Amino acid sequence: MRNVYVAIYILLLIAVVVGVDFIFLKNLFWLRLAVNIGIVLVFAAVYFGLLNDM
Repeated sequence: MRNVYVAIYILLLIAVVVGVDFIFLKNLFWLRLAVNIGIVLVFAAVYFGLLNDM
């Protein structure tokens, strides 16, 4: 069951990154890269802080 939660979490991460890229940051490469790194770091922090105990 844990693998299902991890898979859903990764799909949510991908959806957020792609959504932010297409909606807000189409032509801003460096800003898009920085925001994507930030989003991944936030998702990783939440995973290791809260969801890793599941």
